[in-house]
Amino acid sequence: MEPILRFNGTSEHDPAVDAWLASRAEPLGAIARHWFERLRDCGDDVREVMHDGCPTACIDDAGFAYVNVFRAHVNVGFFQGAGLHDPKRLLQGTGKRMRHVKLGPDRELDAPALSALVAAAYVDIKRRLGRG
Repeated sequence: MEPILRFNGTSEHDPAVDAWLASRAEPLGAIARHWFERLRDCGDDVREVMHDGCPTACIDDAGFAYVNVFRAHVNVGFFQGAGLHDPKRLLQGTGKRMRHVKLGPDRELDAPALSALVAAAYVDIKRRLGRG
């Protein structure tokens, strides 16, 4: 099994995450807030932390996904994304493990398919931690 990326300082609700999300300009800020809420809603065991300048969702200290805002798009990224089932081929990237989905106001989005990836990443990290 692939190594798990772990983070110090996770908490049930990190005020720094809310501050970061609130500081992002519209319309990209709204997209980032929406998808980070989807990460938070995966389960009562989701914890969060700011990592490399962006909000990261974890189980305990094990990261499973993040959001980040760039000049013209938002990424929803998955730390073990290369192993996720992606029948709609939303995931981008060529790294050994990480993948992301680019979102933006002018980009067509298959929201159910991205929601399925979020759920799959959550289930995957729980499995890797021996909890499901």
